[in-house]
Amino acid sequence: MKDNLTEKEATRISKFLSLVLRHEPEKVGLTLEAAGWVDVDLLLSALERHGTRLTLDQLSHVVATNNKKRFAFSDDGKRIRASQGHSVDVDLQYPPQTPPEILYHGTATRFLNEIRRDGLRKMARHDVHLSAQTQVTMQVGGRHGKPVTLTIRAGEMHRAGHIFRCSANGVWLVANVPPEFIDLPSSNHE
Repeated sequence: MKDNLTEKEATRISKFLSLVLRHEPEKVGLTLEAAGWVDVDLLLSALERHGTRLTLDQLSHVVATNNKKRFAFSDDGKRIRASQGHSVDVDLQYPPQTPPEILYHGTATRFLNEIRRDGLRKMARHDVHLSAQTQVTMQVGGRHGKPVTLTIRAGEMHRAGHIFRCSANGVWLVANVPPEFIDLPSSNHE
């Protein structure tokens, strides 16, 4: 692979890194540390052994230009991890924080009845993902059908004892969102 990546190549590599660093590290023969970190040199070697040759500069470019800031390097630059969204067992060690009063969650309209009944559940991931920005939530919801943005009364939840954490890329994480803290769109949006 050449030194400069096209946008298409960077996107392809970002998706593969998401798979490896969030869901299937064993796919390239890696094991993540307890907090999700993996040594950068080990990652690059593992990727090359499995057909994806990537230089440190190219990896740095993918991390720096990813529009969702999905990945982060350790302070010393020797390790890398996904910022959130893991389905493998990791403890990202983000400290509890006080969330903004209002956060948002993107979903598809076809899930609204279940959300009305059960609230938002983490499903196969470690946490429910919330955002302070609505444009991100519409993109997320659109991956699964007609998108809709839910308003989450996060300040109220926090005062009721729910623990929030904020990832390195600004995504708010919480174990679940009970239905009483969700403002759903009116039924004419379904």
